[in-house]
Amino acid sequence: MTEPDPKARMAALEARIRKAKGEAAPQKRHQDEHHSQAQLAWRMVIELVAGLGIGFGIGYGLDVLFGTLPFLMVIFTLLGFVAGVKTMIRSANEIQRKGLLDAGGDAAENGEDGHG
Repeated sequence: MTEPDPKARMAALEARIRKAKGEAAPQKRHQDEHHSQAQLAWRMVIELVAGLGIGFGIGYGLDVLFGTLPFLMVIFTLLGFVAGVKTMIRSANEIQRKGLLDAGGDAAENGEDGHG
């Protein structure tokens, strides 16, 4: 009995490896995307809480300094909330713009114009 050509066996093995790698790539991409979305959500929550915390801290510090305890604390906490929401909206717009650019790039690769 003769054995198959080693070069042919090697070529078949490389083809099988390329095929296996090609099928495993989308699963990893989905997991990466999931973690990326979670990171973006945490980023937005932290921005809101940071705005509230900074506003509260400034307001409380000024209230202690001036002796007007509830007044400035409430005002600066509300201002901190507004700043946090504004920062969240800016982040959401940035994420949306990035998503549209990525979708536009994918559409261009597939021969589409990117419009719905």
